[in-house]
Amino acid sequence: MGLYMENQNTEWKESWHDEYLKSICGFANAQGGTIEIGKNNKGTVVGLVNAQRLLEELPQKIRATMGIVVDVNLRRKKPLEYIVVKVKAYPNAISYRGKYYLRSGSTNQQVTGFALDEMILRKYGRTWDSSPVPRIKPKDFYHDAFDIFRKKAVSSERLTPEDVAGSDEKLLQALKLVDGKYLLKAA
Repeated sequence: MGLYMENQNTEWKESWHDEYLKSICGFANAQGGTIEIGKNNKGTVVGLVNAQRLLEELPQKIRATMGIVVDVNLRRKKPLEYIVVKVKAYPNAISYRGKYYLRSGSTNQQVTGFALDEMILRKYGRTWDSSPVPRIKPKDFYHDAFDIFRKKAVSSERLTPEDVAGSDEKLLQALKLVDGKYLLKAA
């Protein structure tokens, strides 16, 4: 019997099915993880008939479908063989056939919409409001909004009159609401 339980970083499978590629994608987008093929759901080695073939096919299949390289190793518990696939966490978002998966608890979740945007931003160390917005300039905002902000910032004593002096563009830069030539969504 196995010493560990399946969890957010470990899966045991008695045999290989290509749907497990989604799990590999999910591990790559989370903290990494391991799939052990040839073990039952209690972690006991049951062996694989095709271990040598999987040892050759899996690395190629994973690289071809996701563009990542993982460790695929043959293990033996006499007389049985099993495969251990170790997936590291990737710093960029990984997709499997154009879809993104994320390991959550002991399940894989397909990530779409806002959650996908958030995952991709997080991978690059950003948040939604720290994302640059092309084609928006300070002149696109109402100048009155800047005046109101200046008055409230000074009256609340969060900023001094010197802090808010100058052009609207300079104010946005001082507040770190500009990234290069782009305004951030927070602006």
